[in-house]
Amino acid sequence: MSNDPISTDETQITLTLPERVGMEQIVGPSDCVLREVKRAFSARITVRGDTIALSGDAAEVQSLTALFSDFIKMAAAGSDPTIDDARRAVELLRQGEFAPSILREDILLTYRGRAIRPKTAGQKRYVDAIRENTVTFGIGPAGTGKTYLAMAMAVAALKRKEVNRIILTRPVVEAGENLGFLPGTLTEKVDPYIRPLYDALFDMTDMERARELIEGGVIEIAPLAFMRGRTFNDSFIILDEAQNTTPEQMKMFLTRLGFNSKMVITGDVTQVDLPHGYSGLKGVRRILEGVEDIAFRDLTGRDVVRHNLVARIVEAYERAAETR
Repeated sequence: MSNDPISTDETQITLTLPERVGMEQIVGPSDCVLREVKRAFSARITVRGDTIALSGDAAEVQSLTALFSDFIKMAAAGSDPTIDDARRAVELLRQGEFAPSILREDILLTYRGRAIRPKTAGQKRYVDAIRENTVTFGIGPAGTGKTYLAMAMAVAALKRKEVNRIILTRPVVEAGENLGFLPGTLTEKVDPYIRPLYDALFDMTDMERARELIEGGVIEIAPLAFMRGRTFNDSFIILDEAQNTTPEQMKMFLTRLGFNSKMVITGDVTQVDLPHGYSGLKGVRRILEGVEDIAFRDLTGRDVVRHNLVARIVEAYERAAETR
């Protein structure tokens, strides 16, 4: 038995749940959320009845207090915390940049009772950059919300009448040589490449209303080749899959910027499909980084909000790339 005195630095805090929140909402099915939190902290977490007792290192207890307080607010609002919520909250607290409540309260758009918001520190930095800059580059792997969050901000800006139009575009790389051999009209030929933009749009606004806006030209979804020679004023412009632009196409796109407009360029530099030549997304940072009102934000496997396995796959590929 140790004769060391009990540390006087230990902090104790007890949280009591409000009447409308049950403990099973906080700890998750079979205590899965509670176990996830316990694995990340050495401080003691004791659950009894409607109380959560926290004791241990002052900094850890403070972090756990913020985490469980946020979980209680989520449950009271009808959104019980999940294992993924716990993992993201723990990651945020470890980074120390944003409290979980900061992200939960940063609602970009609400559709049919569902709030679209950044869920990781990287996503928060990304949406803040879009707010603060005219041109923002979001660079990172699949599943990090690059296009989805940009789309949400574009739709929100349109609803607030900050812009008059939304322009959504992406390069049609595979169609470069074979477009003429595909059956159908030009629209039918390029539709498969543009379809992901439609899917994201329809996920955050009524489909009929979105079709009306598209038919009226308020929302335009088109291949990058259709952008040449145009200037976009009072518009929110998103270039998706920008790793598949050539340097010439990237310059062409950026110079479409008009007055009172925003541009967001998204892509993954590890997924270049260009048959020949150099990716415009890879070279643009060297040219434009440091230019006022242009921001570059990198997202990583930590920002993946799809299935947990996707994040592990991304991290494995990142490690392999570093090794090479």
